Amino acid sequence: MFNYTFHWNQALKALPQMLDGALVTLQIALLSMIIGLACALALTLFRLSGNRILAGFATGWVEIARNTPALFQIYMAHFGLGNFGIHLTPFTALLVGIAFNNAGYLAENFRGALKAIPDTQTRAGRSLGMTSMQAFRLIVLPQMLRVAFLPATNQMVWAVLMTSLGVTVGMNTDLAGVTQELNARSFRTFEFFALAAVIYYVIAKVLTLAARALAWRMFRY
Repeated sequence: MFNYTFHWNQALKALPQMLDGALVTLQIALLSMIIGLACALALTLFRLSGNRILAGFATGWVEIARNTPALFQIYMAHFGLGNFGIHLTPFTALLVGIAFNNAGYLAENFRGALKAIPDTQTRAGRSLGMTSMQAFRLIVLPQMLRVAFLPATNQMVWAVLMTSLGVTVGMNTDLAGVTQELNARSFRTFEFFALAAVIYYVIAKVLTLAARALAWRMFRY
């Protein structure tokens, strides 16, 4: 028999705490994207280097990141590295796990974007006297980033949602962690998690719309 009584006032009173947690969520997601982008570019260059060791390392990273659960990657950062004397805080472990995952997916996005750029672009740069690296940096890289921009936006949204996995390693300052603690004190599960879901949804939609506006401004020509 459905006899649940809603108490939205408790959830609304806690909204400032949840918004503070949302700021931590955005901080982790943004940092993980910055680190992930840097690592993804390095992995892309490793794949193009012709060095079998570097290419193998990059391929291994991408395969692990894309074919194992993000939760496992966060667990390995928090609990796995602890076995080797490397003890990370929940914040750092969550950041490392998400950045590792981001790098793998972004590197694959970059690989797909590179395939969309004709080899004639590089040859044209070489014919103008550029080195291979100059042709890549000045001609290929801008086009690659243009093609990969919107898929990278999807990864940013995914990074925001992945932060909710931090509760499994003791993270209690992000949106999911704050919501979990509020729920543990009040047992108003539906109200708190429904409100948290709305906040996650709003963050995701704002990021998506902002990225589309930015892409239109940057790549309209």
